[in-house]
Amino acid sequence: MGKPRIRKAILVERPNRFLGVVKLDDALTEVFIPNPGRMHELMVPGNEVFLRENSAPHRKTDFDMIGLEYNGVLVSIDSNLPNRFIKQLLNSRKLSIFEPYDRVVSEPRAYEGRFDFRLEGPSGITFIEVKSCTLVEEGRAIFPDAPTIRGARHLRHLAASLKDGVASRAAVIFVIQRPDAIVFSPNDNTDPTFGAALRHAHTDGVEVYPLITDVVDWELKLIRIIPYELEYYSQE
Repeated sequence: MGKPRIRKAILVERPNRFLGVVKLDDALTEVFIPNPGRMHELMVPGNEVFLRENSAPHRKTDFDMIGLEYNGVLVSIDSNLPNRFIKQLLNSRKLSIFEPYDRVVSEPRAYEGRFDFRLEGPSGITFIEVKSCTLVEEGRAIFPDAPTIRGARHLRHLAASLKDGVASRAAVIFVIQRPDAIVFSPNDNTDPTFGAALRHAHTDGVEVYPLITDVVDWELKLIRIIPYELEYYSQE
């Protein structure tokens, strides 16, 4: 079975977080947006967007909006893609910051919830959370672009896993789905609670890894880890 076909369309409006209206073949078409973020700088009517055909029988729409070009940069907006990307890197041992380990467990239960990954190996347990980042301002990737109570809770739980001795390592990975960032910071203007949680977690031993990627055939390709600055960041 071949890959789903990719189509180009023009964004008309975004009635809600997960629904877009586009002009495709001179007709207005509703499409699914697999990203709950605000993405105000990207979701501008008139922008050209990329759609992936989806013929699953239970779907209400026939297309997913998966990306667009912004200032000449191809940006993936599929928030499901980073987890698949990190899982592939972990399974193929291509993310050397976490070696050695013997087993990768997806969505392990912990603290009445789930983390994204658990690594098991001779040095103990590592918990990993993955966050999708699409917002870059003047070379600075910032997260989140909408308040996330869940994201702050994940950070507190990562820190707790170290304090409680449940894990020997804990990390949060920010997958930046575009290649034009040179530094990462929390977006305190939008969600100061998340920013504070990230700084506290880092102080408590949680590792922070911002990864920039290139979008190749609508999959992510790792470029490198970039530096981070966790102090308050303001565009003003």
